[in-house]
Amino acid sequence: MATFLFDDIIFGPVTSRRLGASLGINLLPVNGKFCNFNCIYCECGWTIHPDVKIKLPTRDEISKRLEEVLIEIKKNHTPLDKITFAGNGEPTIHPEFEGIVDDTIRIRDLYAPGVKIAVLSNASNLDKPSIFAALGRIDMNILKLDSAHEETIRLINQPSPGYRIDRVIEGMIRYNSRFILQTLFVKGSFNGTQVDNSSDQEVRDWLDVVQKVKPEMVMIYTIARDTPLQTLQKTDPETLDRIAGEVRKLGIEVQVSY
Repeated sequence: MATFLFDDIIFGPVTSRRLGASLGINLLPVNGKFCNFNCIYCECGWTIHPDVKIKLPTRDEISKRLEEVLIEIKKNHTPLDKITFAGNGEPTIHPEFEGIVDDTIRIRDLYAPGVKIAVLSNASNLDKPSIFAALGRIDMNILKLDSAHEETIRLINQPSPGYRIDRVIEGMIRYNSRFILQTLFVKGSFNGTQVDNSSDQEVRDWLDVVQKVKPEMVMIYTIARDTPLQTLQKTDPETLDRIAGEVRKLGIEVQVSY
């Protein structure tokens, strides 16, 4: 299937299922996905091969462009709910991520003080002190965990070598509930192996992790756009609602996007 890339450092505002009118910040290349995951459902397509030369925007370029766009948004009274680190891959792999977060907070406070800053992260770098601290300064620290089983994560998310789910869970616990857990449920097959992180056993074990890490909110969703793999299917609304109901039994707020 066709997929799409974000073609600028700052994009939008776009209408997000989960975040409303969201102004995106893309810290990654505009000509391909650059990520330490290679999720089989990613709307941006497959990750650039590590041997391909890439160019990242600089901290200065990002802050200048964000300031220009926010000035224009304020001038035109454009509706804006969130400023979101998203784009063509994992934002925390940018080497200047912590400084960029601080710049973004400063610029937001100047031109859009009522707007929350969000980040969509795969949580793979929580063991790095600067990344952990920077994510903790963001209003909506949205961290991914698509399964409680490392083998399922390796099938669905295809993380870089060195990924360990126990380190991710440990990092989430250290936030003391000041984060949002995001999970995408999907069905299908990949290289002849069945994919379904919404099965009864998968959900039971995932709920155990949810109870352990105690997020302030859980975002449950499924694929909504084209994916690079054509053998995937949306998880049906009834299954998502059933999972959401189990999360609510734990006393945790849930947002479901179909």
